[in-house]
Amino acid sequence: MQTNWRNNHFLHLDKPLLFGLLLLSGIGLFVLYSAGDQNLDLMLRQMLRLLVGFGIMLLLAQIQIQHIVRWIPWLYLGVIVLLILVLAIGEVSNGSQRWLNIGLFRFQPSEVMKLAVPLMVTWYFADKALPPNYGRLLLAILIITIPVILVSMQPDLGTSLLIASSGLFVLLLAGISWRIIFGITTLGTLLAPIFWIFILHEYQKERIRTLFYPEKDPLGAGYHIIQSKIAIGSGGVYGKGWLNGTQSHLQFLPERTTDFIFAVYSEEFGLIGVLVLLSIYIFILARGVYIAIHAQDTFSRLLVGSLILTFFVYIFVNMGMVIGLLPVVGLPLPLISYGGTSIVTLMAGFGLIMAVHTHRRFLSS
Repeated sequence: MQTNWRNNHFLHLDKPLLFGLLLLSGIGLFVLYSAGDQNLDLMLRQMLRLLVGFGIMLLLAQIQIQHIVRWIPWLYLGVIVLLILVLAIGEVSNGSQRWLNIGLFRFQPSEVMKLAVPLMVTWYFADKALPPNYGRLLLAILIITIPVILVSMQPDLGTSLLIASSGLFVLLLAGISWRIIFGITTLGTLLAPIFWIFILHEYQKERIRTLFYPEKDPLGAGYHIIQSKIAIGSGGVYGKGWLNGTQSHLQFLPERTTDFIFAVYSEEFGLIGVLVLLSIYIFILARGVYIAIHAQDTFSRLLVGSLILTFFVYIFVNMGMVIGLLPVVGLPLPLISYGGTSIVTLMAGFGLIMAVHTHRRFLSS
């Protein structure tokens, strides 16, 4: 029976999940073509990055998750070293030191850490009794805190928060008590003034102030949010049509190919288009939850659960900041925004999710 299974399933791929990701990527290319003023070179670069991302997803999906486990600590330590190199010799752009330039291309090690942190925390909990005791919990928090501090020093508040959330999701799924959650929340609230005074940079404080009153500086700090809201509202129910968005094509909307591409999509496809996009995201999230529920061991359940929740945070934070519910933190809309390292990291995560599910079927057969 094992031989027949191999003959009938040459590739380990979860077809529903693959379908959702391909559909989402196709929509992303259409929107990017419009947002980028029909720039074919931009499209080709994005297609190349998607091909690399899907290739890595395909490769990881073929590997049994048990074989990946042994490399997790080395991945985590390797990315820590890269983050230290970023602070020492990283390339500076727009006031932030986030990239390593190795000649042929540059990349953000912090994006890889979004995958390395949940992997490392999951690896640490995999062979231990759950819920974790206080000693193990403190060590897990240290595993999360070290890269968060390194990334926040770049500075990159948005990515550091996402890294923190990806690790904290593992803690939540590991079954920590509500008393601990309440205690951490209370401590975070008490430390908020210290965080505001000593940790946040002035531009980050300005983004938070702008969230509550963007009209105070409509041509400065509030410009992004105001123009984004105008674009989304002008789309109405049915949208203005593909390539017909005025806010983006008349150069009113900033960062329209990256952080604010959702505003371009909303203007051109309207409420109906937004509902379609949300339906695809919900389908991918639901499939991920299904795979997590049916995983065969603790490591697989914690890993898939944390990765799919992190994917949700990507969507929630990007859409929330574009419609003015959250501060602007510079997170891309998954598989829609133009980007390189973020696409590869996301697809690597989905490759691991597929590996958990398809090899589960193989082992059971």
